[in-house]
Amino acid sequence: MVSTGRAVPGAPEPDPEVFGSGLIDVAARLDAAIATADWFALPAGAVRGEFQAPSGALATLSMGNPGNPPVLLVPGATGSKEDFALMLPQLAAAGYFVLSCDIAGQYESAGAGPEHLVPPREHYGYQLFTGDLIALLEAGTGPAHVVGYSFAAIVAQLAFVQRPELFRSLTLLSCPPHSGNCFRGVQRIGRFSALASPRVGAALMIWGIRSNLVRVAPSRIRFVRSRFRLTRRASVRDIFGLMQHVPDLRPELAAATLPKFVAVGEHDLWPLALHRRFAQAIGAKIAVYRGGHSPSETSPHQMSRDLIALYAEAG
Repeated sequence: MVSTGRAVPGAPEPDPEVFGSGLIDVAARLDAAIATADWFALPAGAVRGEFQAPSGALATLSMGNPGNPPVLLVPGATGSKEDFALMLPQLAAAGYFVLSCDIAGQYESAGAGPEHLVPPREHYGYQLFTGDLIALLEAGTGPAHVVGYSFAAIVAQLAFVQRPELFRSLTLLSCPPHSGNCFRGVQRIGRFSALASPRVGAALMIWGIRSNLVRVAPSRIRFVRSRFRLTRRASVRDIFGLMQHVPDLRPELAAATLPKFVAVGEHDLWPLALHRRFAQAIGAKIAVYRGGHSPSETSPHQMSRDLIALYAEAG
């Protein structure tokens, strides 16, 4: 269940740990049973595809009737479209056409990169990722419900500010709650983040994921490790550098009237207090799910439940 993140003058701040994670229903019970999910297998009815973006070919995964209202799910750095695989059937069954893609340089979109832009560029930049996202939205049947995950939540904000008419709602999943060097708020390592170069930071990020420091299920870590055989290290390096220079778009988001939703795990990289303040600053609803940085993988049924409620509010 989602709950408002708006601040009420004179009232105590809400405790975000009761949002989403406190409701024990069918969705919560289904999520408790997914530890052995096969992440190499696609849900029945899911369709693989390809989209020609400005940076190159992006691998896609879709489900539902293409004539239905569109939902676009965008994974972050070192992620892939399969991060939303368990959410596709829920959203499609609710009457939406759901599309996810690997962002440029990542997994099966590894061939997409700055060399394909006009004019060509040397590095993956915000302009590249934002341009690809806007192109995806322009190719749809109308304004879309957009979910940006981690780094892609930053990109989604940038795309919204540039082209708000393409958005029906905006969901920021595990979104860095800091502008500037967003890593400075990460627990334990934040104080050292400004000292790391993009190359060193990316290497440490990949090492931490491959080493399974967050202890994800064996079936999940096998798939996660397999993606690194394709993902371009240059894209991870450049994304790490971009996340050291996150633009502050809180005023623009606060002024926006579309439904906004911040979704986060209770053991995310950043403290929940930062996520709460970020949600309050932009006038968004917030939900907290059990688990860490990846609610779309660990709480897909509960997150789908809350997105469907949000989308109904958006009309």
